[in-house]
Amino acid sequence: MTAPAAGDLLALDAAAQDLLFRAAHTANTFTDEPVTDEHIHAIHDLIRYGPTAFNAQPLRILLLRSPAARQRLLPHLAEANRAKTAAAPLTAILAADTAFHEHLPQVFPHRPGLADRLGTDPAGRHAQARFNAALQIGYLIVGIRAAGLAAGPMAGFDPAGVDREFFPDGRLRALLVVNIGRPGPHAWDGRLPRLTHDDIVRTA
Repeated sequence: MTAPAAGDLLALDAAAQDLLFRAAHTANTFTDEPVTDEHIHAIHDLIRYGPTAFNAQPLRILLLRSPAARQRLLPHLAEANRAKTAAAPLTAILAADTAFHEHLPQVFPHRPGLADRLGTDPAGRHAQARFNAALQIGYLIVGIRAAGLAAGPMAGFDPAGVDREFFPDGRLRALLVVNIGRPGPHAWDGRLPRLTHDDIVRTA
């Protein structure tokens, strides 16, 4: 008996699989079509169900819609990232909320002492914030693709400079900058190689 193809074992149909992963790319150019607040609301309404430890949900998103806000960001980006960010229809700064524990009585009510414990453990709290916000960033990129848009995530920036410029009270810590929009002409180069199943997966 022939084993089913890998794609046949997935609940999503092939078109959805392609939209989210196989045909999706990191975009470097975009069309002029705007990314609306409704787009972002719909994306968040989907990805907010992704799991995080303690249901903490520490990701915070700052949308830079005004030209003035975009200009404040550009000097903190690596030079190779400035032109494409200036031209993108929407740029977002993705940050971790290091005081996420303040929301735990609402989002994790069955552990009433957890917020107080994390409140006295800033190092542990900051590590949790970064880890769980990074998980949510992965969900966000897939959510952007689910909306038929493309994401251009960039780690090439000065996080301390971005924090000083946009988050001066120190509560939020920038993790990633992402451009969002419809992919434009020559938005990406060819697909780079991926590691195989056998490179990644072991059984004990």
